Amino acid sequence: MGHSQAEKVQNRERILMEAADQIRDGGLESVSVGKLMKSVNLTHGGFYVHFASRADLLAQALTRALVDGARRSPKGSGGARAFANVVKDYLSRNHRDSRSSGCAISALVSDVGRADAQSKTVMGAYVEDYIAATRQQLGDDDDSRAMLAVSAMVGALALSRVMTDPDRSDALLRTVRDHLAAFDDANELARSGNRGEA
Repeated sequence: MGHSQAEKVQNRERILMEAADQIRDGGLESVSVGKLMKSVNLTHGGFYVHFASRADLLAQALTRALVDGARRSPKGSGGARAFANVVKDYLSRNHRDSRSSGCAISALVSDVGRADAQSKTVMGAYVEDYIAATRQQLGDDDDSRAMLAVSAMVGALALSRVMTDPDRSDALLRTVRDHLAAFDDANELARSGNRGEA
């Protein structure tokens, strides 16, 4: 790869990283192409070397934000308490207060709900992956409890971020966390029952 091609790839990555940070912190509509390019010390005209349109940029930046958020989220793989650990970390003060580095689904779900079909398709795939991973953690054959758990976690986190009373916000997170812990308790009872039958 020649120097100019390597530089082009590097510049594209800088643009995507900055745009992903901007949308996680300020939403999809917070991205201005001119301001974005200036923030990475590139010209406005150079934008079209990297992206076909602003919509193309937003879809790719959304993908980047979702990938980064998933990478930073606790995986909870393995162990009998995997789901409980994920819930505890997801519905925490730290996660609530870290919108720009936490789960991009909870940070952007309302924005994407009003966005174009391309953005909805991008986030929809990540929501499906999240449901599938949660179903696996719960050890379920169908999506029912996983869909409820994901909806409760994303919704509680999003709502907790708009509450101005920190004690009330904490109470919301704690209440949902405690109710979801019952899912894991039910799994433990089922595992214990299966061991007793053997």
